[in-house]
Amino acid sequence: MRAFFFLLLFCSASNARAQAPADIVIVNGRVLDGTGNSWIRADIAIRDGKILKIGAPGTLTGTRTIDAAGRIVAPGFIDVHTHIEGEEMKNPTADNFIHDGVTTVVTGNCGASNTDIRKYLAQLDSIRLSINVATLIGHNDVRRAVLGGANRQPTEAEMQRMEAIVDEAMRNGAVGLSTGLIYTPGTYSKTEEVVRLAKVASRYHGVYASHMRDEGDSVTQAIEEALHIGREAHLPVEISHFKLSGQQNWGRSRETLPMIMRAREEGLDVTIDQYPYTASSTSLSTLFPDEMLADGQDSIRARLQRPEVRRQVTAYMLAKLKKRKLKHLDYAVVAFHRADTTYNGKSLEAINLLKGRKHKASAETETAMDLLSAGGASMVFHGMGDEDVKRIMQYPFNMFASDASIRLFGVGAPHPRGYGTNARVLAKYVRDEHVISLEEAIRRMTSLPAQKFGLRDRGLLREGFAADIVIFDEKLVQDMSTYEQPHAYSTGFAYVLVNGQVVVENGTHLGTRSGRPLVGPGIATVKTF
Repeated sequence: MRAFFFLLLFCSASNARAQAPADIVIVNGRVLDGTGNSWIRADIAIRDGKILKIGAPGTLTGTRTIDAAGRIVAPGFIDVHTHIEGEEMKNPTADNFIHDGVTTVVTGNCGASNTDIRKYLAQLDSIRLSINVATLIGHNDVRRAVLGGANRQPTEAEMQRMEAIVDEAMRNGAVGLSTGLIYTPGTYSKTEEVVRLAKVASRYHGVYASHMRDEGDSVTQAIEEALHIGREAHLPVEISHFKLSGQQNWGRSRETLPMIMRAREEGLDVTIDQYPYTASSTSLSTLFPDEMLADGQDSIRARLQRPEVRRQVTAYMLAKLKKRKLKHLDYAVVAFHRADTTYNGKSLEAINLLKGRKHKASAETETAMDLLSAGGASMVFHGMGDEDVKRIMQYPFNMFASDASIRLFGVGAPHPRGYGTNARVLAKYVRDEHVISLEEAIRRMTSLPAQKFGLRDRGLLREGFAADIVIFDEKLVQDMSTYEQPHAYSTGFAYVLVNGQVVVENGTHLGTRSGRPLVGPGIATVKTF
């Protein structure tokens, strides 16, 4: 009898919890759950940051009601390739991501990350951004912590120190290892070095995410290296910002995509991501020979003071320009040059003319060297074909990613992808050009990235999952950011909820900072962030 009494009390308490009112109920929405299935009409109840119930229209009640008014209700978008480090404190509301429907980002890409992941996640918990953040551990910064910027191979003792850094990072919550093999000092590493570090990440069920050694003339060799690392280390592979750079490589997606397909058929878990633009954005330094860039800015500046080095650099850059079948460096546009911000938004060709130099490519290489000597610049490079962009977009195991930071509104002339990646897909490639369907686009923005990076309670509208939700009008959603006027938020996202709290209401960012750090499966102890 006593046991029955306590069982009755337990059941009564459970029923009371189950019957407690929801915090928010979203009604009158067309629910796309993230699986790729077609929408259904349903209401969604949210309590304590989670999806409590998904029910038939009119069956759920809560303290607050949000009327979706026939709009699409979908999981919050997950941007798997970002670089937010250093901008979190400057703009914790992450407006450019939030207004583009993004509720979660993965940072630490291209080999660049914090190396103390425990400390970084604690800082994020303290700052409280408007978005959730997961992070990779970056090979370049791991290498730099042990070898500096040296152009040499590690000793066995140094290799073990790098492995120890990756091991600790994975145990402290990193979701995988990233490489930026086009950047120093990663470009100096051999494949086996990366394999050994990837094996450490593999022990903790991490992902290998790679900015490959080349995305132009040697792209197939770079893809093979990435696939080889995945096979040898026995871990999933994510190839970052999959593309073909340089006019001479347009159309080669017919060659590169089948390489990914064959690897999957052979049993390798390989996926790709893409930004939906024909221009890339990266450092000015990528125009220069690797050996020029070793050992830091002082060494670069010293080398560029030598006439014979400048002649070598000019010859190298002119050869690359000839391959592109171009006569000028007009395809290379400054996004941000700290030493002289009047150059922002201008091409190297235009800056060269402003300096009063001859209208020749050789003179433009001198201008590029001047900018590098003055501290370098972030750049926008126009050089991809739209047909390749579309062909890659149609591949089903491809996600959308901005490759962007948290934007500081009005600062510099950045690539528009930082403001409009998801809205551009939904507007240009889904609604206007019918390259992919709406249901497929949402799957690529939600459940596919969540599955890939082990974000187990994100990416789907499911009872018990985190209430990261976007509500938008697929007929009105639009990217507003352009190369000429990049600082413009996407429109059409009426509501954005992060962990059950309203961040955007009627298109206005409320300043809510309900994001949290997300950790990988290798975390050693239970942590509350």
